[in-house]
Amino acid sequence: MDHRLRTGLLTVLALLAFASNSVLCRLALGHAAIDAASFTTIRLLAGATTLWMVAGFFTRADPTPSRGSWGSGAALFLYAAGFSFAYLSLSAGTGALVLFGSVQATMMLVGLRAGERLHPWQWAGFVIALGGLVILVFPGLTAPSPLGATLMASAGAAWGVYSLRGRGVRTPTLVTADNFVRSVPLAALVSLATLSHAHWSATGIWLAGLSGSLASGIGYVIWYAALRGLTATRAATVQLSVPVLVSFGGVIFLSEAVSLRLMVASILILGGVGLTVAGRQWLGMVPSPGRH
Repeated sequence: MDHRLRTGLLTVLALLAFASNSVLCRLALGHAAIDAASFTTIRLLAGATTLWMVAGFFTRADPTPSRGSWGSGAALFLYAAGFSFAYLSLSAGTGALVLFGSVQATMMLVGLRAGERLHPWQWAGFVIALGGLVILVFPGLTAPSPLGATLMASAGAAWGVYSLRGRGVRTPTLVTADNFVRSVPLAALVSLATLSHAHWSATGIWLAGLSGSLASGIGYVIWYAALRGLTATRAATVQLSVPVLVSFGGVIFLSEAVSLRLMVASILILGGVGLTVAGRQWLGMVPSPGRH
């Protein structure tokens, strides 16, 4: 399969997994089926279990597999915990804007510092996509709580760091499995610290497990594989499409209405992402120095 086509397919699958994860989290926490700490712990534990079952096949095939790290495990934990706790005090629109703004800032700053350069049309695509995101969430924005905004910004920065640390890994399944295992003890400590506020139901446990095993675990493996063909700035920009996918997921699974705002924002975001990701090919430009 062509390298660009493979990268594009993997990226789309990963973004669908991210969107599914957000819908599952909303279903669980929005209906108070489980507390945020328990959701985070079960999510990471389910991801670790699923990934190590899958990783067994790759270990036999590769005698010298890549391993995860405590740094990546901590970044994964900070993202998962910050995301869950932030949504206890933020609206969905406010949380999405803070999260993806933080991801954008983190990944693009690192990419530019590493020498990546964008054509003016690609910058225009980024601005258009970001503008579409603002249109998507702005009507529902409320004054964010300082704690909630800080937690979500930290989650976005942690996810940006985790993604950047995963670029170029040789065995993404094994690395992701190892990172999940390292993140579980950190999540368990938070659950113990908040044990007096813990509550869960069968539905909440099931949603957290599904979030961890499929939307997070397998989804992150696919994302690691996609990152091998993406620059940091492109990896940051394509994630702006996740709120659009989440919104349509809300229409399908949460019976939310389709609005003109959603359609306009979707066109702007996806069009802007397209300009940023494919701008150099369309304009016949030389690939950026940071491209792998």
